[in-house]
Amino acid sequence: MEQARTSLTVQAERQGLVEITGKVAAWLAGETVGDGLLTVFIRHTSASLLIQENVDTDVQRDLESFLKKLVPESDTGYRHDAEGPDDMPAHIKGALTQTHLSIPVSAGRLMLGRYQGIFLFEHRRSPRPREIVLHLVGQKSSPSSRRPDSRGSDPRLSEA
Repeated sequence: MEQARTSLTVQAERQGLVEITGKVAAWLAGETVGDGLLTVFIRHTSASLLIQENVDTDVQRDLESFLKKLVPESDTGYRHDAEGPDDMPAHIKGALTQTHLSIPVSAGRLMLGRYQGIFLFEHRRSPRPREIVLHLVGQKSSPSSRRPDSRGSDPRLSEA
């Protein structure tokens, strides 16, 4: 059993979704684990992680709009507002989404579906650097079995 771990620092340009699939796949391509499980974990409570469609950006904007309506940032009456009116709403959005993802790895590639990407979901209006931990556990592979495409996923395993 082999293990590898690293941290990525990602800063969104704005509140909302930022795709990080390429950064994750690039790190994975340099590792020796061929088959295993990748855990992606964000070390924050006011941002989260999602696996979501990465082809049509309308999906991402609709998700952002939905959460803004579900958890408004003004006239909320929340007690916790130490860092501004978006502080507690950001924590609620984080609680409704995910702080970690588990993604299977086969032949050194993320086993994401054809239209799936890994996203940082920044819930604060003023984005800040976010630390994302990648932890890979699995079996060592031979270099000849690793042939990642540009996303790091295996197109033969993709869903429609």
